[in-house]
Amino acid sequence: MLDHTDKRILEELAKDGRISMKKLGEKVHLTGQAAANRVVKLEEDRVIEGYTVRLNYKKTGYAVHAFVTVFTKNPDHRPFLAFVETQRHFVAHAFKIGGEGCYLMECRFPSNEELDGLLNELTRYANYKLSMVISEV
Repeated sequence: MLDHTDKRILEELAKDGRISMKKLGEKVHLTGQAAANRVVKLEEDRVIEGYTVRLNYKKTGYAVHAFVTVFTKNPDHRPFLAFVETQRHFVAHAFKIGGEGCYLMECRFPSNEELDGLLNELTRYANYKLSMVISEV
């Protein structure tokens, strides 16, 4: 169970995963060594599974952002899932979902033409509903 200090450590690391342990300790009212020990424990307990970077997708050339709700045509989803694996350069996240649809894919593309190409291939395996991101709020 996470205590208040662990939760504060996670909040600070979510804001800046590269923060020094000394500065982290100051923010959560611990010594740098005590903060480091807590972080190691959170990693060992798999509360922290890894660290990542936030990308500016426009600057990386992937400005087109879309969510695709997938409705599979066949009870055997393996062909669709194999297709998704071949598209990982566009599919940022894929989730099996309940409710409307079978899967939800978050995708990024360099152009609408690339998006159209993926959708055309996708129709071999499933129907879909496309939602384009206008802006983040």
